[in-house]
Amino acid sequence: MPFNSHKGFWKGKRVWISGHTGFKGSWLALWLLHLGAIVEGYALDPIDDGGPSLFNSLGLETDLAFDQRGDLLDLELLLNRFKSFKPQIVFHLAAQPLVKRGYREPLLTWNTNVIGTCHVLEALRKIEDRCVAVMVTTDKVYENREWDYAYRESDPLGGHDPYSSSKAAAEIAIASWRSSFCGDLKHQQSQVRVLSARAGNVIGGGDWAENRIVPDAVRALINSKPIGVRSPRSIRPWQHVLEPLGAYIQLAEMVYENEVVSGAFNFGPDRNSNRTVKELVEEILSSWSGSWIDQSDPDAPHEALRLDLSTDRAFHQMRWSPTWNFQVTISETINWYKRFHDGESARKLCIDQIERFTKA
Repeated sequence: MPFNSHKGFWKGKRVWISGHTGFKGSWLALWLLHLGAIVEGYALDPIDDGGPSLFNSLGLETDLAFDQRGDLLDLELLLNRFKSFKPQIVFHLAAQPLVKRGYREPLLTWNTNVIGTCHVLEALRKIEDRCVAVMVTTDKVYENREWDYAYRESDPLGGHDPYSSSKAAAEIAIASWRSSFCGDLKHQQSQVRVLSARAGNVIGGGDWAENRIVPDAVRALINSKPIGVRSPRSIRPWQHVLEPLGAYIQLAEMVYENEVVSGAFNFGPDRNSNRTVKELVEEILSSWSGSWIDQSDPDAPHEALRLDLSTDRAFHQMRWSPTWNFQVTISETINWYKRFHDGESARKLCIDQIERFTKA
């Protein structure tokens, strides 16, 4: 089912987003502001990483009810912001999201992704009014067996590398908090609902992060250089950034309206969008002329070769399904970068894509 939000639901809702200065967080903040929400953000400063940060390009700072720069490990600051803002909806996106950086800085990765998540959960324990929290992790939380089957929410969690394992640990913490503190017992809160959302390999305009194939490809194409591809045979469930963000928005709305039970949900593309990195790059080159070279490194740190998510639970409980197929996803993404490179406004490009997506 295409994205569907009850008309007027978000108007005036107090929404707190962690990681709002990042790629996904910036898109989410803009979308919610477009729907009429009152948005507060909590994050580190945006990073200009091989390109202008999307947050700065969108000029979001002046639109937010409050723009708090802070670390997830600062529990006192988190508690103060929750007490002051009194959020009705929480989207926790802030994380150390890069596999390769996880190898370089494993302790930072674990502290941010696990302890930082626990701090957000602890802040939720102080909420006195109705609140729904969507805690965003990743599709890499599963014990990856490189099999041909799609992972379900009930499959074992795991993670070979520091990033994946830290996100799996965050999922365990989220489930523990939900079981321990959400409910009708004396020590629990019936007014707070906590869910987790698992999605990954999102692509879309405005991402300039290091060691991600689409930003790396765009930088190479802008500079008329061949695209260096580290793992051409790796298969990933590619999806446009608006797919999981729309799912997060819809999930929070449905839970707030008591239309869906709590728990964990996978959000991924249709099976036809599970493509190799080589296929992704070749699809990019069909929209932007250039070339690519194989830069496979047999001594590189381990990354999963195959990953696929089952979204049956989201379909049956939310009637959710992906909106854009693989070709449209790549076309919309590369078109965004080309037009931005030609001088068009990032904000207009994003709003135009959001409106096309919601009407598809």
